[in-house]
Amino acid sequence: MTLDKLASRYIQKSERVFDVMKVSQEAVSINAEKAMEVVDEAKRYLKDAKFYLNRKRFETSLASIAYCEGLLDALRSLGLIDFSW
Repeated sequence: MTLDKLASRYIQKSERVFDVMKVSQEAVSINAEKAMEVVDEAKRYLKDAKFYLNRKRFETSLASIAYCEGLLDALRSLGLIDFSW
C-alpha cells in the first residue's frame, strides 16, 4: 500500500470514530495498573515498528510508531506519565 493510501485509510477511520464516539459523562478513575496496560500497548507498537522497519515495510513501521507516540502523548496529557520528547 502506498503512503498516500495508507494515510487516507487512517484518516477515514479516525473521522468515522469522531462521528460515532460518545464521551462518558461519568467520572472515570484510572489507576496505575490501567495506565501500565496502555504503556505496555505502546511498547508493543514500538516493537512492531522496529520489526517492520527491519523488513523494509516502512509504511507499517511509521504507522506503528505513530500509534506508540499517540498513546504516550495521551497518557502524558492525562497526567499519568511524565516525559518530554
